[in-house]
Amino acid sequence: MSVNENETNSMSDAMEEIEASMKKVRNGEIVKGKVISVTDNEAIINLGYMSDGILAKNEISDDPEVNPKDVLKENDEIYVYILNMNDGEGNILLSKKAADKIKVWEELENSFKNGTTFEITVKEVVKGGVVTYIKGIRAFIPASQLSVAYVKDLNEFVNKTLEVKVIEFDRNKEKIVLSRKEVENVELEAKKTALWNDIKSGEKRKGIVSRLTKFGAFVDLGGVDGLIHLSQLSWKKVNNPSDVVSVGDKVEVYVLETDKENNRISLALKDVSEDPWNNVLQEYKIGSIVEGTISKFLNFGAFVELESGIEGLVHISEISEERILKPSDVLSIGSKVKVKILDIDGEAKKMSLSIKEALEKPKEDIEKYVDTQESGVSLGELFGDKFKDLKFD
Repeated sequence: MSVNENETNSMSDAMEEIEASMKKVRNGEIVKGKVISVTDNEAIINLGYMSDGILAKNEISDDPEVNPKDVLKENDEIYVYILNMNDGEGNILLSKKAADKIKVWEELENSFKNGTTFEITVKEVVKGGVVTYIKGIRAFIPASQLSVAYVKDLNEFVNKTLEVKVIEFDRNKEKIVLSRKEVENVELEAKKTALWNDIKSGEKRKGIVSRLTKFGAFVDLGGVDGLIHLSQLSWKKVNNPSDVVSVGDKVEVYVLETDKENNRISLALKDVSEDPWNNVLQEYKIGSIVEGTISKFLNFGAFVELESGIEGLVHISEISEERILKPSDVLSIGSKVKVKILDIDGEAKKMSLSIKEALEKPKEDIEKYVDTQESGVSLGELFGDKFKDLKFD
């Protein structure tokens, strides 16, 4: 074998070795490359192939104003999509945004299959919901999937960052549907479990008023709503919860009772230490006559409020000497009355009152007992000073 033949074989072997060490790249593939240089219009990418690739400005980002130098730096490792192995001049044309899009679709598909969550920023409101863009890919969040709570104004979510999960995925139709509601449900269940493991009767808790009803106010304690009954909002008489609290108010409440089985928590807003019944025996005495206001009727009597938080019952038999069928026949709500305290039970927070016992007794008809004409004795002489105490109209 001649020297020339040996040299030719050696060069051929060397070329084969070099070719074998090179990456096999084809049109339509995504490959990893390293940035060699960046200008205002393009970037040169080393693909580990015999030729470097050219990444034009318009294939870096959808933003026409972007400068490649603001996105890429020398020695950055990036994924690119092979657009063309030969543009006619021996150059390999690349696209970063196409590679990014494919990668994002793969990531979203994996997220959908595995049920993982991620953060997005809401960009705009559209019919029926809101839209976000995940690295250039449009995704839709229906209004019903924005929150576990009722959403009144979708515009409140624009530019807001939410943690979401994919609930519908169709790559062929390029359809992505997201949900914040499902993420919230998981969070709420975790909060509920933690709260029920920790909450105790008698303790104080902070919460937010979530809604009002005729019979009280519901307070979100962090995953579980507790109810402040109308009677527990204040020591004063409350006709409407809105007179005391509003939705969204931050409040500190007392836990009265918990029922995990039925998911119920009874709360009080009023301070136990401020209970006016604590000093009722010092302020009121059995047998004394005081003034109060008719506050409500029952079939068997009427309640009289003596002061804020202190009420007593006037049984129907204690309203009048005459027989009455119902309290409203002779009394009216809001009217002032004098009552006599018949009994006080401070522990049970009950007081028995009487209206008829507080009335001045009618004057006795003295003349039917004394015949002044026959006796010749005057009433003054008969009763002495006691006569002066009697009052006649």
